[in-house]
Amino acid sequence: MIENLSRDQLKGILEAIPVEISFVDENDVVKFWNKHETRIFKRPAAVIGKSVQNCHPKRSVDKVNQLLSDFKSGRQDSAAFWINLGDRKVYIRYFAVRDKAGRYLGTLEATQDITEIKKIEGEKRLLEY
Repeated sequence: MIENLSRDQLKGILEAIPVEISFVDENDVVKFWNKHETRIFKRPAAVIGKSVQNCHPKRSVDKVNQLLSDFKSGRQDSAAFWINLGDRKVYIRYFAVRDKAGRYLGTLEATQDITEIKKIEGEKRLLEY
């Protein structure tokens, strides 16, 4: 239950999650992101409070708008993309955020460098640092 967390605990959790997340509200305004200093796709702090469309290259704004429209209308609840960034594989997922009644609250973006994850084989059951 989130009600039992302090603001510092919640901030710590959001920074410890091994995924970069961003949140855009129901009006397409950038409200939050974690891992500011180590992000794969760095953003200036001035982006907070601005339209998400202004954070993307002009050539991709139509795709951003389509994704947001599909989330808002309920046609889609998630979308995934992956790209090669030099020798790294980056996995980018988007999720519609809805309240209990299904009302659209915004979009969550989760970005993760999965290069090392893709190399995992077998099992590791013992505690080894």
